[in-house]
Amino acid sequence: MDVILVMNAGSSSIKFAIYATGPAPQNALIRGKIAGIGSAPDFIIRDDGEQGLQEEGLENIDPSATHAELTVRLLDWIDDHTAGYDLTAVGHRVVHGGRTYHAPVVIRPDIMATLAELVSLAPLHQPNNLAVIRSITERKPELTQVACFDTSFHRTQPRLAQLFALPRSMTDAGIIRYGFHGLSYEFIASTLPAVAGPVADQRVIVAHLGNGSSMCAMKNRQSVSSTMGFTALEGLMMGRRCGTLDAGVVLHMMDQMGMSCKEASRVLYRESGLLGVSGVSNDMQVLSSSPDPHAREAIELYCYRAATQLASLVCTIEGLDAIVFTAGIGENSSSVRRLICERLAWLGVNLERYANDSNATLISSAASAVQVYVIPTDEEAVIADAVCTVMA
Repeated sequence: MDVILVMNAGSSSIKFAIYATGPAPQNALIRGKIAGIGSAPDFIIRDDGEQGLQEEGLENIDPSATHAELTVRLLDWIDDHTAGYDLTAVGHRVVHGGRTYHAPVVIRPDIMATLAELVSLAPLHQPNNLAVIRSITERKPELTQVACFDTSFHRTQPRLAQLFALPRSMTDAGIIRYGFHGLSYEFIASTLPAVAGPVADQRVIVAHLGNGSSMCAMKNRQSVSSTMGFTALEGLMMGRRCGTLDAGVVLHMMDQMGMSCKEASRVLYRESGLLGVSGVSNDMQVLSSSPDPHAREAIELYCYRAATQLASLVCTIEGLDAIVFTAGIGENSSSVRRLICERLAWLGVNLERYANDSNATLISSAASAVQVYVIPTDEEAVIADAVCTVMA
């Protein structure tokens, strides 16, 4: 059986999946994740096909192993454990496509060079995305590799939604709002009609809430505006990222506090957000069970910022018919959904308590003027579909 490998490299993890080739691939045959990269890598595999696999571990993993090194280990594991599968192509999530790439592309050396120029705009993810691609190229150069971009989905936004109030020369140089988590939003947009019916094409805001968080306002299942902009630092408060910040704070950090650009970047990308405010963890589950009052304050700030930014998106689509919660926090934290929606009661948002607590698909009450859904996202399925389309 010809199969496609999908690679979704994050800052400290690699999610992967194997799909059969063909039009609109459905369920993954195998899914897995290498987590804890850089500290204590852990390999988890789940088999949805006929290989008979439950959970497997990669033995003797060096704690300091890089994304590139672990990619080689994964390729070796696939060769050893997937009899009957013939790997033909690899699809990658690449966070930033800049102004050049608006659709999936077959990766060539010149494209890699262009993507490398965007590393500074997504420093937590882009280097790892490219490292995985290079590792596969070196190990299996015969494989076709396809890049799918988190920024592509947002290219339907009107020009005003993409502009900063900066000198026009900077705008012309590419300093605009790109938006991210596009693969997740594309999946939600594709599945929403089956879940929500006609409301899917009306005024919808999707809240992708995870360690990285953002929101996207849609009409006709196309992006109209989003909370993330030039980099994945803007917008909502996140696990370790601060979200939207007065630019004067950055100037103060460097001018008055003596921080270098690198030091300020570390604070904003790695030491802020839920972790920075709580001083406990960037994990919402850990914070929810912590007795520390700072943990509670971090959760409340996260929900406050989410509600206020969701409200600001409403004006870009001139109303609101539905909200969709997705990603790790959005799919699993009923308390976060409740705290956000309580602040949106003035919009007519009203949750059905039992449905919300049980993570049902439809969690709004019959009296709610806005339908509220919980829909698991699947970025890997979007990538697999894109690879099949490109290969065809």
